[in-house]
Amino acid sequence: MKKKILFVLISTILVSCKQNIKAEKQQVITNNQSISVMDTATFGAGCFWCVEAQFQMLDGVLSVSSGFSGGHVKNPAYREVCNGTTGHAEVCQIVYDSSKISYDELLAAFWQSHDPTQLNRQGNDIGTQYRSVIFYHNEAQKLLAENYKKQLNASGAWTKPIVTEISPAGPFYKAEDYHQDYYNQNGSEGYCQFVIQPKVDKFKKVFKDKLKK
Repeated sequence: MKKKILFVLISTILVSCKQNIKAEKQQVITNNQSISVMDTATFGAGCFWCVEAQFQMLDGVLSVSSGFSGGHVKNPAYREVCNGTTGHAEVCQIVYDSSKISYDELLAAFWQSHDPTQLNRQGNDIGTQYRSVIFYHNEAQKLLAENYKKQLNASGAWTKPIVTEISPAGPFYKAEDYHQDYYNQNGSEGYCQFVIQPKVDKFKKVFKDKLKK
C-alpha cells in the first residue's frame, strides 16, 4: 500500500513539474526546435548493479553503463572508488530514446528505485560512493530535477527530507567490464538474489506499463 501511495504522489508531482517548467524548457530549447531522439541521463542511487538492473527494463532505454562520476581522480578503478577517497559516486549513464520515454519518467523511476533520504548509503552499502545523486546534462534536466525534488519534499512522500544531490554532469568513467550487465550475467549469486532481485521485483510492479515487451 505504501508503494502504491508513493507512486501516486510521484505521478502527480511528475504532471505538476511538467506544467511548472514548461516556460523554462521553451527558453532552453531555442525556438522550440525538435530535440534529438537520443538523450542521456546520469543517476546514482546506491550500488550501480541495482540501478542498472532496474533501468535496463524500461522501454525506450537503449543502453545502461555502470561507472563513476563526481570525483576528483581521473580514470579511477573500482577498488579506489570503494575506498571512498576519490569523491566519485557509483552511477549509471543511461542513453534513451526521448520519443519513447521522457526525462520526467526517468526521474520518477529514479526516485522509486531507492531511498533518497539516506545520506551516503543505501541499506548496507555505506559511503559517499553510494550517495543519491542526479548529474544533469542541460538546464532543462536541472530544472526538472530541482522542481521534482522540491515538490516531493513538500508532499511528504517520505517522512525524512530527500538528500539527493543535484549537480552538473562531469566526466563519466565507465567501470570495468565485469561490472557491466552485472545482474543479467550473475543472477544466481548471493548479492543478486538477496539485494538486487527484490528491487527488480518491486520495480516491475510499479512500472509494469513502462517495461520492455
